[in-house]
Amino acid sequence: MGMVDLEKASPAGEPQTEAPQRSDAEGCLVVAVRIPVRIVVLVLVVPVRMVWDALVVCGRVLRDTVLRPVGRALARLGWAVFVWPPVQVWRYVVVPVAKGVAWLGNVLLVVPAVWLYRWVLTPVGQALAWFFRGVGAVLAAVGRGLYAGLAWLARYLVVVPAGWLYAWVLTPVGHALAWCGKGVAWCLRMVVTGIGTTLYWIVRVLLVLPAQALWRWVLTPVGRALAVVGREVLDALGHAWRVAGHVSRAVGRFLGTLLRWTVAEPARWVYRSVLTPVGHAVRDTVLRPVAEAARSVGRATRQALASARLSVRQALASARLSVRQARADVRRMLFGEPVRGRPVDRREPSAAEARTLGSSTTALTKD
Repeated sequence: MGMVDLEKASPAGEPQTEAPQRSDAEGCLVVAVRIPVRIVVLVLVVPVRMVWDALVVCGRVLRDTVLRPVGRALARLGWAVFVWPPVQVWRYVVVPVAKGVAWLGNVLLVVPAVWLYRWVLTPVGQALAWFFRGVGAVLAAVGRGLYAGLAWLARYLVVVPAGWLYAWVLTPVGHALAWCGKGVAWCLRMVVTGIGTTLYWIVRVLLVLPAQALWRWVLTPVGRALAVVGREVLDALGHAWRVAGHVSRAVGRFLGTLLRWTVAEPARWVYRSVLTPVGHAVRDTVLRPVAEAARSVGRATRQALASARLSVRQALASARLSVRQARADVRRMLFGEPVRGRPVDRREPSAAEARTLGSSTTALTKD
């Protein structure tokens, strides 16, 4: 009834519960330590954070402008020096040599070994196997007889006397020794138990109980206080690091804005208002005429070279024609005119005797 009376129903019909309370309630020690520690840590951490952010920016710039290009160049150089030559040697030297050695080994070793195994060793091995099977059968028969005889002798000369000795001599002696051992073990156990109990209480009284008291009443409170101080120091470091980050970001933005308005914007204005018009004027008055003159000189040079090439080709053609005519004249002087072959009758009607589309007279009906 007490529990039912204390719980009041909410408008939705659900019981109202108390707000959860923190299990680690802050005491006066925490409140007294937190604010001074945070102030000291903030004063110490802000310069460190600003230096850290500056080093991070410098490191990124160094990485992007120096280390990464140098690393790529070194990687390419290493590939060209250490990777490409071994690959080429492997591909064009080691692999062909290995294939040649493998083919030579196959021809000189594998093929003769297979032939020797198939036509020499296999017949010899089969013959030896047949011989040894016969010998083994004979030896097995002899061995079975010897085994049966030895087994009978061993049974009646060794096993039966050993069984009698075990049953009538060793068993009673073993029982007596076991009973004596049990008695001695009980005595030793009682002595060891007494000694162990005495040592246990001595160690407990002299070491364990003082150590427990020291742990409970000295080390535990000191440890809790140090834990509170350490936790507050860590929280203060985290808080100061975050605040220092905001401060460093604000300082960085201020410096960036200052550099932009003192260096970047004037440089941009100078580039846009001074250098660009000057560059356009230099381009229009100097560079373009020089480029046109250079292109004109280039065109004239190309035309002259084309004319020279054409003249050289014509001269070479004339020289070849002259040499060919001189060779023909020398051949005619030495061997005379070449004999021309007689025309061959191809047995075809002439144009007058061929059939025409506008006449009914053909070559077959003509007189």
